[in-house]
Amino acid sequence: MKIFGPLYERTITWARHKHAPAYLTGLSFIEAIIFPVMPEVMLAPMCVAQPRRAFWFATLSLIGSMAGALVGYALGHYAFEALKPVFASLGMLTSIEAGISTVQAKMVESPWAVFTFLVLGGFMPIPMKVFTWASGIVGVPMLQYIPSMLIGRGKRVYLLALAIRIGGERAEQALRRYIEPIGWIATLIVAGAIAWLVWRSQQ
Repeated sequence: MKIFGPLYERTITWARHKHAPAYLTGLSFIEAIIFPVMPEVMLAPMCVAQPRRAFWFATLSLIGSMAGALVGYALGHYAFEALKPVFASLGMLTSIEAGISTVQAKMVESPWAVFTFLVLGGFMPIPMKVFTWASGIVGVPMLQYIPSMLIGRGKRVYLLALAIRIGGERAEQALRRYIEPIGWIATLIVAGAIAWLVWRSQQ
């Protein structure tokens, strides 16, 4: 069953739209709060379509993600209890609660232990909103929160932009050829990461 190939072809079309930079920024903003699709899904084909603007696109995605990270933190801090039914209906409540337990455990160690955890979390294909909401609910200090989000998300978008900038047309051909197995492997990794967070929260 092919799922990721058609999605990739559609995002390639969106990536060439004249308003694509605005769409990417908006997607990055919303993804950090609630949207389930990671912005790399749109960033990658945009970088492929215009390799010379890859780092600019990555910067726009980072700006959107950081703005969304602040909103997600504020909502987690002030509105989580009221919005629990919404997350439950979206199937996101379990992963967020697992993230809360893990962040709380790191807060007991020290605020800088939380910083390290959030930076390392940025290397995993776990949706950013899990970390933004969990950080707001727990009350991670801004001194640790903002730099950790900046580093965690920044390295993802800039490394992606660099890989495509260097690889050029070959990167596009490889991505197009292997998009189905890449998509399914990423899905399994996300499922495994969420299962690990749930397991950690029960220890």
